[in-house]
Amino acid sequence: MDIKEYKCPNCGGAVKFDSSIQNMKCPYCDTVFEIKSLEEYQKQIAVPEKDHFEWNSKDDPNTWKTDELESLAQGSCPSCGAELLGDKNTAAMVCPNCGNSQIVIKQLSGMLKPEYIIPFKLEKKDAVQALKNFYKGKRLLPDFFNDENRLSSVQGVYLPYWLFDVKANAQMRFRALKTSGWADSNYIYSKTDHFSVVREGSMAFEKVPVDGSQRMDDSYMDSIEPFDYSGIKDFQTAYLSGYIAEKYDVDADTSKDRAQRRIKKTIETEFTRSISGYSSVVKESSVVNAEKGNVSYSMFPAWILNTKYKNENFLFLMNGQSGRLVGRLPSDPGKVWKYRLLFAGIFGAAFTIVIQALRIFM
Repeated sequence: MDIKEYKCPNCGGAVKFDSSIQNMKCPYCDTVFEIKSLEEYQKQIAVPEKDHFEWNSKDDPNTWKTDELESLAQGSCPSCGAELLGDKNTAAMVCPNCGNSQIVIKQLSGMLKPEYIIPFKLEKKDAVQALKNFYKGKRLLPDFFNDENRLSSVQGVYLPYWLFDVKANAQMRFRALKTSGWADSNYIYSKTDHFSVVREGSMAFEKVPVDGSQRMDDSYMDSIEPFDYSGIKDFQTAYLSGYIAEKYDVDADTSKDRAQRRIKKTIETEFTRSISGYSSVVKESSVVNAEKGNVSYSMFPAWILNTKYKNENFLFLMNGQSGRLVGRLPSDPGKVWKYRLLFAGIFGAAFTIVIQALRIFM
């Protein structure tokens, strides 16, 4: 590689050869560099700082067979537009997004068949009990929430996920510092050594999940992860019996950016964790290159609970495999002010005691 100009790692100035010391020296910050080390650094910073991900596209995507279509029904929520899928024996569909039970049944069309599915392990009663446990210990919860709220719906739903498989190669460059100090009878000395730290390697990723639902809150979908892939199965329509499934409204191409961000974040975390022994470490660049990645469509189980309190709907989402539950609870404004005043009183009393103690010892 032909290097025409050397840049100072510290200030960015042009480094020149100093014949008096037979080494490279920056005329702006007076930092001295070994020629070999500086050449290696210039090669590192010359790496293109742009990620590259390449995903395979399937020529023959999974499609529904005629006999499978005959056993399924598709519903559309008139309130929020969510597309739902259930078996033909589903007596009623409750929209998991808005709680609307008036679902318009129509013919199934325009939907890929999932490749994988994780069957439900937990039942409806488990979801209801998990919600009750979720209430416990919430001091700001209205006193009558448990009595006054009405659990308007508890629905087992298969949520759409895109799964990404890829092997990624990455290079990261860090600026690291080592600081030491000492003193004598006259002065205090401080020494800072500057290092360029490089990490290169590859990581294999299997089934990185990205939810395919635009209407479901991503923070909810992310929070019920992880799913245990030891329980994953090849998709069969029989698993849908007694449940509904939400149709994806975010396609695989749109989901790729989010998958790539998750992959890159994981790589950066692991590479950064491998560095130790420095006073400080700052990331300078990060480049990820991944090719021939695969994307598959899957359905994961969740219990969606809609409960109402004072005409406001509160949605809770529980992992149908692990039981992890997330959601938002109401708070009692009176209790909020009560605890604020209580803590203010405790802090004020403690501050008064400290002042009085200081006066005694002064």
